[in-house]
Amino acid sequence: MPEKKSWLVTLLLCFFLGYLGIHRFYTGHTGLGVLYLLTLGLFGLGVFVDFFLILFRTYKDSDGNKLV
Repeated sequence: MPEKKSWLVTLLLCFFLGYLGIHRFYTGHTGLGVLYLLTLGLFGLGVFVDFFLILFRTYKDSDGNKLV
């Protein structure tokens, strides 16, 4: 059974290190994490969208599980 990812940790990682894609790496989205790292969070727009997806609890990890 895969490890459940924390909602709060993901939100804080996105807020403070989102432009590096650290929240994407944490939740298992490695490919998008690399993309965020190379484009500084999709030029800030991707981080902005991800922050609100995480905040409103619609963001899922790479296995499709909701964050706890």
